[in-house]
Amino acid sequence: MAIRANHYEAAFEEYLRQRRIPYVAVDEQRRTLLEQASLKSMDFIVYSRNPVNLLVDIKGRRFPTVVGGHKWENWTGAEDVPALLQWQEVFGTGFRAVVVFAYDLLEERHHPDFPDRFEFRGRNYAFFGAWADDYQAAMNTRSASWKTVFVPGDKFEKMRFPMQSVLPLSPTANTVAAIPTAPEENLRVRTA
Repeated sequence: MAIRANHYEAAFEEYLRQRRIPYVAVDEQRRTLLEQASLKSMDFIVYSRNPVNLLVDIKGRRFPTVVGGHKWENWTGAEDVPALLQWQEVFGTGFRAVVVFAYDLLEERHHPDFPDRFEFRGRNYAFFGAWADDYQAAMNTRSASWKTVFVPGDKFEKMRFPMQSVLPLSPTANTVAAIPTAPEENLRVRTA
């Protein structure tokens, strides 16, 4: 697991690990040049047992939002979704871009509303996705000066889905022994 300062990304990474879902954590510090243009990286490439693998960009939000009383805050940077969709084109068939909103559940009274609530480092999270192409089709400008976009609440309610619906718990998650953590153990070739 990469050392991540962003607790939302760290929580999602642990969520994947506990479900034994294969993934690659992408180094966000480096932007990629694609056709002479700088392209924002996604956070994770997630390999799924479903027909489609995921290109994931994590957006951490509080639930409910402290400002304005909104519960389902879903804004993102204006360049984030187009970049994800460009990556979807690069990866091609078998990959789909998804914006994952990692909600930090601030109030315990909301916990029963999230049966797949994930506890990590003393916080409770709920992970909801929106397909990047659906998000882009519905997004509006939130702030021109901050270059942010959002999807209106009624549209977001229809497009969002709990991540466990596309990333179910692996049937072997509780029966497989832990993967060795020492680097030399991971590289050692085992023979019969």
